[in-house]
Amino acid sequence: MVSGLYDDGSESDRRDDSTEADRRDELTSGRLPVAVYGLGKMGLPLAAVFADTGMRVLGVDVDPDVVDCVASGDCHVEEPGLAPLVAELVETGRLDATTDGPAAAAEAAVHVIIVPTLVRDGDEPDLSTVEAVVADIATGLAPGDLVVLESTVPPRTARDVVTPTLEAETELHRGEFGVAVCPERTASGRALQDIRGAYPKVVGGVDAESTRAASLLYEEVTSNRVTPVADATTAEAVKVFEGIYRDVNIALANELATTCDDLGISVREAIETANQLPVCDIHDPGPGVGGHCIPNYPHFLMDRVETETPLTATARAVNEGMPIVTVDRLEHELERTGVELRDASIAVLGLTYRAGVPELRNAPAIDVVAELDRRGASVVGVDPSVDPESVGMRGVTIDDLPETSLDAVVLTTPHTAFDRIDWKTIDPLVLVDARDALSLENTHHRVVTLGVGTPPDESTTAQDRSILGQVDAQ
Repeated sequence: MVSGLYDDGSESDRRDDSTEADRRDELTSGRLPVAVYGLGKMGLPLAAVFADTGMRVLGVDVDPDVVDCVASGDCHVEEPGLAPLVAELVETGRLDATTDGPAAAAEAAVHVIIVPTLVRDGDEPDLSTVEAVVADIATGLAPGDLVVLESTVPPRTARDVVTPTLEAETELHRGEFGVAVCPERTASGRALQDIRGAYPKVVGGVDAESTRAASLLYEEVTSNRVTPVADATTAEAVKVFEGIYRDVNIALANELATTCDDLGISVREAIETANQLPVCDIHDPGPGVGGHCIPNYPHFLMDRVETETPLTATARAVNEGMPIVTVDRLEHELERTGVELRDASIAVLGLTYRAGVPELRNAPAIDVVAELDRRGASVVGVDPSVDPESVGMRGVTIDDLPETSLDAVVLTTPHTAFDRIDWKTIDPLVLVDARDALSLENTHHRVVTLGVGTPPDESTTAQDRSILGQVDAQ
C-alpha cells in the first residue's frame, strides 16, 4: 500500500513496486485523504471537484458558520452547479468540513492551501493566513505527504517560506515530504468548469518528485492538460505575471481613453479594430480595476525583487487613479450645466467590482463613492447584487430611480439588470457611462462615455458623446 503521494524513498523497493496506477487508485479510492484549507468562493468548488473524482476530502475553514453550512450539505458560495454537488458529496461521505486544522492535517496525506492572500497598508504582501495554515499542517505532516499551494503568493514563497517552516516545525527534512504550487485559474461564476478543465493546470515543485506528485493529483481533476514547469517559483510567477499583464493592459487602455477628446474619435472602435490583428489584444478602458487579484498581484512582484519595475508600478498608479479621474470628469460636466458637485445628488450604478458577482473587494465604485463624499456630493447606490448599506451608503432600487431627485448618474459596473431602466422616464441629468454599456439614443440626458470622444467645442448629448478621462484644467 502506498503511504503517500510523494515518494520519499524510504523503502528501497518502493519505486519498483509502487506504480503510478497504485498511487492513482489510493488517491481516487479515498485511501489517501485530501485536506483543502479554505472553503471560500474558490476553495469550496475545488474541494467539491476533488471529492467528485472519488477522493475523500476534508475541508478546513476558520469560520464555524461556513463549516457548519458545508458539513450539513448546504452551500454558502453562489456558484452555478455547486450547491447540488456539495449536497450530494456530503451525503455520500466524500466531503466533510471542520474548523480543526491540526486534526485535518493528521488525517490527510495531501494538503491543498487555497486561502486569501492580500496586501497590508503600504502594499506589503500579507501571507499571515497562508502561514497559519502551514503551521497547522506541520502538526500532522507525515513522510510521503504532499503540500500544494493554490493560493496566489509572491514568487519564492514555497521555497523560502512554506518548505523551511515545515522543516522547522517537524522532524522531517526536504525529500521526505513534497511541496508544490498549482496556482488557481478560476473565475467567479464559472468555477466548476474552470477547475475541471477550462485551462491547463500549471504545476511546479520544490523538487522533481513534488512536481511529479502534484501532476498526478491534478491529472485526476482536469480534462485539460497538466503543464509541469521548472520549479515552484516559476509556477508562482506564472499566476502573478498573468495578473500583472492584465493590470498593465488595462492601464494602457485607460491612458488611450484620455486622448479621445483631443483626437475626436471612439477609442473603443479603434481598439476593437486594432484587435483584429492576432498580435494586438488591448483590453477595455474602465473606472479602475477591482477584486482581490489584479490590484494585489503587482505588489507580490514589486515587494519581492530588488530590480526596478517602473512599468508595473506606473500601470498600478494609472488604474488606482481612475476613480478620481471619473469624478473629475463628472464634476466638470456638472459645472457646464451650472451645477456644483458639492450641491449635487449622484446615483452610482453598480458597486461590485464585476458585473454579476456580489464581491465588493477593491471595487472601483467604492473609491468613486468615497471621492464623491469627500467633495461634498450627496450619493446613493444602486446594485441588484449587494446592499449599498453594507458599505455605509443609502441605497435606491432600480424601480425607484425615476422618483429619485438626481443631478447625475455614474455607471461603474454594468449589471444586466440595468438594461431595464427606462431612461426616458428620468428627468434630464448628466450621465457618466464608464463602461460604454448603456443604450441612451433618443434620450434627453447629457452623456459622457469612457472611450468615445467629441470635439471639445461641441455640446454633449446622447448622440454626441464625450470622453471620460480628459482631465480639464481647473
